[in-house]
Amino acid sequence: MPLIDMPLDQLQSYQGRSPRPEDFDAYWERALDEMRSVDPQVELVPSSFQVPIADCFHLYFTGVRGARIHAKYVRPKNASKPHPAIFQFHGYTSNAGDWSDKLTYAALGYSVFSMDCRGQGGLSEDTGGVKGTTHCGHIIRGLNDHPDNLLFRHIFLDTAQLAGIAMNMPEVDPGRVGAIGGSQGGALTLACASLEPRIKRLAPVHPFLSDYKRVWEMDLSSNAYAELTTFFRQFDSRHEREAEIFEKLGYIDIQFLTPRIKGEVLMTVGLMDTTCPPSTQFAAYNRIISPKSLDIYPDYGHEQMPEVSDRTLQFMLGL
Repeated sequence: MPLIDMPLDQLQSYQGRSPRPEDFDAYWERALDEMRSVDPQVELVPSSFQVPIADCFHLYFTGVRGARIHAKYVRPKNASKPHPAIFQFHGYTSNAGDWSDKLTYAALGYSVFSMDCRGQGGLSEDTGGVKGTTHCGHIIRGLNDHPDNLLFRHIFLDTAQLAGIAMNMPEVDPGRVGAIGGSQGGALTLACASLEPRIKRLAPVHPFLSDYKRVWEMDLSSNAYAELTTFFRQFDSRHEREAEIFEKLGYIDIQFLTPRIKGEVLMTVGLMDTTCPPSTQFAAYNRIISPKSLDIYPDYGHEQMPEVSDRTLQFMLGL
């Protein structure tokens, strides 16, 4: 089999290259305290899209820094109360997707919450206010500011806040909730279950936002990670701040969050992935200490892989 990364036996024990900030745990406890202090002011607005088997709503809530966050909420008609729910997270720069792609779960009696990431392709707000560049990407947004102002900190918190809001709804069984997503959505699936440990099952696919230094050293800071190259070229062209930059990125590196996960994990990796290299994904997977399993696709890269949606659905039927 051709290799674009380490051999499989090395991937299975790989622990990452990026530095973990010494105050990482305190950083995220402080972040969660900020999230819990926010009055979410939840609003449900019926959508113009409706179907016989489900009620469809726009759900809005206030996240950290005052941003109004939007999610699509699909609730099965005549479902038992309480019933299970799925949190769905989208890929980088995209949005919550079509209403119709949530209906399979609704037909099975599951509510679905699909969040728009702030500042990306959907309806969620980005309230801004950060010092430094906002050019070319969200990983680097806040790198020239205090770590508490990193944009992905806020996005990770949005996922946990949405989960908490949903699990407090009388129609949702908080003991039967799952999270799914690919690429950025895979990263947010892991982040959500790390910051809201009541998530019972999660199925991330080729997750993004892990082990930034490894991406850099592999010379793969292109495509989704291209903003790392842009940042160094424009703001640290001699790499005098390289150690500082990678340590600051450690606050929003999912590999350091995954030990907090309590739920059961089914993760999918393609070994030919040059967008989110396999080693960066294994760095996150190998730190998970809850029950876990890994689906490996040796010949696939960062793309749709056969049967992943079917296997994810069957996994979530165990909620």
